[in-house]
Amino acid sequence: MPTAHQKYIDWSPERFLRWAEEIGPDTTRLIAAVLEARRHPQQAYRSCLGILGLGKRYTNARVEAACRRALPAGIRSYKGIRNILENKLDHLELDHPPAAPLPGHANIRGETYYN
Repeated sequence: MPTAHQKYIDWSPERFLRWAEEIGPDTTRLIAAVLEARRHPQQAYRSCLGILGLGKRYTNARVEAACRRALPAGIRSYKGIRNILENKLDHLELDHPPAAPLPGHANIRGETYYN
């Protein structure tokens, strides 16, 4: 039986990124962000393994959609991705970015008007 240390020897950032690429581009970006968020990439291996393993319980398409939702929200954890999937938030449309602010105009009251 391999020890815990021996089990992790075959893991590398490149291996996790290749696995993520099989799922999709948003999953690849999320896994890259998880790996980069840690001082030592090895500290992120369990999170990466958990995120990528969610495709067994859910589908890879749903994991990809969850990663697409997680990226702009700043979610970079297994628990965050799992919560998105459990609550079926991956099925919801992404919010559209807010419209551009209104241009300045002489008839628009500023914040100091109400003080």
